[in-house]
Amino acid sequence: MTMTTQTLNFINGDFLPARSGKIFENRSPVDGRLLAMVAEAGEPEVDAAVRAARAALAGPWGRMAIAERVDLLYAVANEINRRFEDFLSAEVADTGKPASLARHLDIPRGAANFKIFADVVKNVPTEFFEMSTPDGKGAINYAVRVPKGVVAVVCPWNLPLLLMTWKVGPALACGNAVVVKPSEETPSTATLLGEVMNAVGVPKGVYNVVHGFGPGSAGEFLTRHPGIDAVTFTGETRTGMAIMKAAAEGVKAVSFELGGKNAGIVFADCDFDAAVDGIGRAVFANCGQVCLGTERVYVERPIFDKFVAALKLKAEAMKPGRPEDPATGIGPLISREHQNKVLSYYRKAAEEGATVVTGGGVPNMEAGVAGGSWIQPTLWTGLPETSVIVREEIFGPCAHLRAFDSEDEAVGLANDTPYGLATTIWTGNLSRAHRIAPKIEVGICWVNSWFLRDLRTPFGGSKQSGIGREGGVHSLEFYTELRNVCIKL
Repeated sequence: MTMTTQTLNFINGDFLPARSGKIFENRSPVDGRLLAMVAEAGEPEVDAAVRAARAALAGPWGRMAIAERVDLLYAVANEINRRFEDFLSAEVADTGKPASLARHLDIPRGAANFKIFADVVKNVPTEFFEMSTPDGKGAINYAVRVPKGVVAVVCPWNLPLLLMTWKVGPALACGNAVVVKPSEETPSTATLLGEVMNAVGVPKGVYNVVHGFGPGSAGEFLTRHPGIDAVTFTGETRTGMAIMKAAAEGVKAVSFELGGKNAGIVFADCDFDAAVDGIGRAVFANCGQVCLGTERVYVERPIFDKFVAALKLKAEAMKPGRPEDPATGIGPLISREHQNKVLSYYRKAAEEGATVVTGGGVPNMEAGVAGGSWIQPTLWTGLPETSVIVREEIFGPCAHLRAFDSEDEAVGLANDTPYGLATTIWTGNLSRAHRIAPKIEVGICWVNSWFLRDLRTPFGGSKQSGIGREGGVHSLEFYTELRNVCIKL
């Protein structure tokens, strides 16, 4: 797949244009240059992809032994790693993120997801019970785990390969077939993965990719398709609600990781430098385009001013630049559209009377990249909790900081949101950490860390941040169904 020509749909093992001839542009967020023209799937392509997936389930994929399936998924991971530089180039071109970040996180984790879930499905037990019966001979019950069927995988643009394989890995490990709809902003690595599937011999129709948008395009056609058995989605809460309505027809299973307005809580007894570094990563990593990122920071009053000053220095030390430059500390936002959204919040903050600690606009960039979607890392203080800046997810490199005086106040502030995805707590008091962590209404609570993930553990959101859990055996709970077999002795 070349990055400057066409990005095609991948259906039943073949790369195909749209029958309608519809295409859309994929442009670099770094400098606005055209990367590729992308074939927009219509209803015929989506239907063909779903039919191919159903045929794969009825064919060799559906009959394949777990051991053989596991070997194939290991081969997929190894082939991604063999073509590491191709995946790195595609991911960096689409997202504009620093190559150092994608090299360390996106591509290795994208490959590892196949091996991790292959190991899980190979080793997971099921239930067995003995029971008594009136005739005294008894009965036994045991469970068997079967694939859900055809799974629609709708992916976001912030960690395109990682978050896509986080769903495709367990789905395929469990024996399902998938139809992937990557974000229209980042179509390349999902398409490139089709080449990998063919290269290692994954049967046709097991992995399919359809490109396009949401309403009136591939996203809607896929989630409404009667041949889909389950839908898994990572992205905005509003989009999740629309998918859930569509999935109600046919009573499709859904698994969602949705938006967040995550809080960080910093106590005065923390390791100060570690807290500044950790909160800095949580606010600014990937230009703030991380679902698990922190946009609200609550700092215990005795160290509030010192902490704000230190985080300001960290923000101002982040050099924006080209992805391939080792000195680049922060990349652009994903698109001009998203840049306009984030800038609208920057303007609202000023209108509401925020104290702008640093940032608040667009950095001055050299001529070659001035057309990119650049944004300044930004920190505010002085806004009430009712402000839209404190209430709504911005998804940029920004945060509002506020002082607190007690544990109960900090917990109350952190929980005062319709979302419940993640939080990070910084304290030197282990008893306090154990006391507070379960009280925060989130799916994952980090203590003295951020974005540290053991992939065997449950992951997902609470409240409006999601439905279901992924990770380890918890992923299998969504991608399989348990059937009970009762044997009368």
